[in-house]
Amino acid sequence: QVKLVESGGGLVQAGGSLRLSCAASGGTFSLYNMGWFRQAPGKERAFVAGITWNGGNTHYADSVKDRFTISRDNAKNTLYLQIDSLKPEDTAVYYCAAAALATTPTLYNYWGSGTQVTVSS
Repeated sequence: QVKLVESGGGLVQAGGSLRLSCAASGGTFSLYNMGWFRQAPGKERAFVAGITWNGGNTHYADSVKDRFTISRDNAKNTLYLQIDSLKPEDTAVYYCAAAALATTPTLYNYWGSGTQVTVSS
């Protein structure tokens, strides 16, 4: 069973950038499709970006597709989310998630504990 640990969050001014990381352990990283989600205060958790097991395909929520870039390094068992031109509305807890190719390739059923991103105006 894969374990996920996010890092890289913090307090940043609007217009700045952050790179979030998600370190995976306990499983073969390349056997999972991966995704990033976020949960803003008072809102439900929402999909942000996804990437297939080999990085060959990515997809994004419409609200972030011009500013966020998802990537992965299977040799390092790490998922990334580059966030540029940050806006106050990007403030949220960001979670990485994994979907096992062998069983539920479109269902994210492994989750990290999240990393807080706070954007000041």
